[in-house]
Formats: sequence, C-alpha cells, structure tokens
Amino acid sequence: MENNPRIAFLFNLPILVREKYFKTVTQYAKLITVVFVSCLITVFSWVYTPKAVALTQIKLFDISYRDCPPELAQGSVISGGSAAANCFIVIGKAENSTYKMVYDADIFGRIYDANNNPVMQNRTRLGSIPEVPPGVSDFELRISVAANQPEPLKLKQFKAVGFSGKVRR
Repeated sequence: MENNPRIAFLFNLPILVREKYFKTVTQYAKLITVVFVSCLITVFSWVYTPKAVALTQIKLFDISYRDCPPELAQGSVISGGSAAANCFIVIGKAENSTYKMVYDADIFGRIYDANNNPVMQNRTRLGSIPEVPPGVSDFELRISVAANQPEPLKLKQFKAVGFSGKVRR
C-alpha cells in the first residue's frame, strides 16, 4: 500500500481543525480580557477623579506704585549686585472671576523708567500673591529699582496666573 496524500489529509483533518479552533479561542480570550480590563479602568476613572489643579488667569487693574516706607527702603540694593536701589511698592486690584480660591498666583508685567528703558532686564515675573479670593481684592508687591533709573515708572502688561488648588512645596 502506497502513501496516499489524500488519505493522510483525511486522517489529519480533525487534528488540524482542533488546533485552529483552540488557536482562535485563545485569541478571542485574550481580546475579551483586554476589553474587560479597559472597561474596568474606564469605570474606575469615572468613580475616582483627582482634583483638577489648573492654571487660573487673574486680571490685574488700577496698578500704581508708591515709595516704600523708610523701614523697608533702608539698605535697598538691586538683585545680583550691591548697587544702590530705590524701593517701591506696586499696588493694584486683582480680579478672580472664578468661584474658587486661587493659590500661588505669579505676577507678570513690564516696568519701564521715564526713558522707556526696562527696569528689570530679561525678567517679566515680578513676584507672587499667596492667595486670591473670588471677586476683587487688593495686592501689594515690593520691587527694587536701580537708583540711576529716572522716575516716573511705567507699569505695563500686568497679569497674574495661579492655581485652583494648593501646590506642594
């Protein structure tokens, strides 16, 4: 009796079908597991959502400045050196239009002297406000200006950006 490939195929057909079936079932089982785990993660993320700590814009207006009191102005020097400086307090109003307290609001702006020269070279962040309640509130910021820069100062493009939640330090 010679080897007939058709007969061998018929005898091996159930084995081939069974292997193909188990391979397909295994692939579907993996797919079902992935879909199930994805659904669990989605449902868990709906149930547990961390508090959003987003940046909040604060409008600054009615900005002006005045000389520092003598106890603050005594011995003022500019940052990065020992040159004499004049001390000023920038005052204004901050408007928080959200219904939440804003924390650690950084103040940005540009300050120019009477000749339109920048008072603070390469620096627009001037300071910060620890807490800004909802609504309109007053703020103060102490700055030091080189004594050789002429007054009056020009305060431009002031704004503040803070966080709606406390930031860890």
